Amino acid sequence: MSLRVSAAVSVSASRIRMPHNPPFFSLPTLKPLPTRSQSQRYVRAISEATHVELPLSKKHQNQVDWKIKMLYDGDCPLCMREVNMLRERNKSYGTIKFVDISSNDYSPHENQGLHYETVMGRIHAILSDGTVVTDVEAFRRLYEHVGLGWVYAVTKYKPLAKFADSIYGVWAKYRLQITGRPPIEEILEARKKKDEVCKDNNACKM
Repeated sequence: MSLRVSAAVSVSASRIRMPHNPPFFSLPTLKPLPTRSQSQRYVRAISEATHVELPLSKKHQNQVDWKIKMLYDGDCPLCMREVNMLRERNKSYGTIKFVDISSNDYSPHENQGLHYETVMGRIHAILSDGTVVTDVEAFRRLYEHVGLGWVYAVTKYKPLAKFADSIYGVWAKYRLQITGRPPIEEILEARKKKDEVCKDNNACKM
């Protein structure tokens, strides 16, 4: 009888297997450190996940909205009639940016290096890609951008373009006299003195 009990106990003990590492003695499993390439991918993934598209600033929007920039003499009464007409048309198109060269805020640096004296000599316009156009071509481009391209359409042909430029050249040469203004030399001298004396832009208007 004792031999049977002993044998049974022996068999039961053999069936009970203790775990190799008891739970209270087991060590946590350590994962290998990520490689350099894995770390870079992880950082890039976080960066892309947290990237937020910000709206364009108002200044930047203004820079890309216009298609052509018109440099005009705000002190020329006859010129302003045409400018006001184009400005009114532009309300429906928004393609022209108007820059008054007679303003104290006029900056050659922001307008392809075109100085006041240069622009006073004849009409200048600047395309959005930086191309400068003058004379009748400038008018043609401006009118095209407000749906009036037909007015100067014939000037696309070289013979007529040269003829139109010659007529405009006469107007540009004598426009100060025609509009009752002093010669360009006096205007430049007065402008120079104004720049030296004037400190408050709002109080200085030629």
